[in-house]
Amino acid sequence: MPAKAFSAKHPVVLIGAGNMGGAMLTGWLKSGVPGSAVIVVDPGPSQAMLATIGEAGATHLTVLPADLKAAVLFLAVKPQVMETVLPDVKSAVGPDTVVVSVAAGKTLGFLEKHLGKAAMVRAMPNTPAMVGRGVTGAFANSAVSAQQRERVDALLRVSGPVEWVPAESDIDAVTALSGSGPAYVFYLVECMAEAGRKLGLQADLAMRLARETVAGAGELLHQSPDEASRLRQNVTSPGGTTAAALAVLMAEDGMQPLFDAALAAARKRAEELAG
Repeated sequence: MPAKAFSAKHPVVLIGAGNMGGAMLTGWLKSGVPGSAVIVVDPGPSQAMLATIGEAGATHLTVLPADLKAAVLFLAVKPQVMETVLPDVKSAVGPDTVVVSVAAGKTLGFLEKHLGKAAMVRAMPNTPAMVGRGVTGAFANSAVSAQQRERVDALLRVSGPVEWVPAESDIDAVTALSGSGPAYVFYLVECMAEAGRKLGLQADLAMRLARETVAGAGELLHQSPDEASRLRQNVTSPGGTTAAALAVLMAEDGMQPLFDAALAAARKRAEELAG
């Protein structure tokens, strides 16, 4: 983390300290950004978040002062309230500010309409960021300098890897795949547990087995250098139980066409949210 890039005169200004904003803030402070260089703007943060802000020596405000200019202006509010929030933070955008938005569906054109021309990044993290195991897709407009991109990358990377995409339209696909992806995995756990229950297991036992199986497989995938397909093959003995199950899941009407349709629906919705 290039901590020296931020100071009380060149602060990181976080708009919104909910689940995602709070997770980012905690990661920044742990990675070396001085609390004195962080300003959090939120009308009603949780008591736990207020304690984090206070212990770090960061500043909590409900309204930005008109003369403050941010080094990085981090927008972590819900898409539905973004249009209401932006007029109140426009004053923090100076000639050296880079604006980072994590709001799904809100395009750079939308941000420029309310904030004016500026260096801007659209980013799409996901909820595992709250435990430091997220992944973020990001796109920078042409006004973002190499130094600003490095700073933003460092701020986003506290919660996991960052993948920079070449076109803004790719962010909608990122939203469909990794932004919404944790929900697909959680639903997979629900489906596995229900199938186990139907095979005769107690419901709570089936859920524990499903949760730990998916969590363990995810950790193996995280730690192993092998491709997902290789890890799958390692579990699959010819003619065995796993092969029997995969014959169903990998059939022409199995999981792949379902995921194709699901991600297409998610991307379409992200495009609709953009207006």
